[in-house]
Amino acid sequence: MRKLLLKTLAVMAALFSLLLAAPRLEAPITLGWVRTSKPLKTWVTTASWYGPGFDGQPTASGQLYDMHAPTAAHPWLPLGSMVRVVNLATGESQVARINDRGPYLGNRELDVSYLLASRLSMLEPGTAKVRIELLEQPQRRPQTP
Repeated sequence: MRKLLLKTLAVMAALFSLLLAAPRLEAPITLGWVRTSKPLKTWVTTASWYGPGFDGQPTASGQLYDMHAPTAAHPWLPLGSMVRVVNLATGESQVARINDRGPYLGNRELDVSYLLASRLSMLEPGTAKVRIELLEQPQRRPQTP
């Protein structure tokens, strides 16, 4: 009986800790149609990346920045937009959700997370010439009178 009680308490503690962590979790990006969908808009620009110094800090969307999540910062795309980022030098591409504003240096138009920078071979150079393909914008909510 005591073992059953201990197991029950352990399961309840695990569920409780999951509930505490839930606000920080983001839905994973699972877009099977992304590879074949035609972009709404495409343009070439310079991208950089941001990582450890910002990890855990609030973003413009209100989410906490997670350097291991497929996210990016852009100065004017609506928050929640989905973009494909293609490194023009390597041909590598990744899909990202815009959840922050920036970058604020030079002629850069996109800041990608550490995860995306590593997958796009951008870590060592710090910047890369990229093609941004706007795949999806969030639905606008109707204004209430």
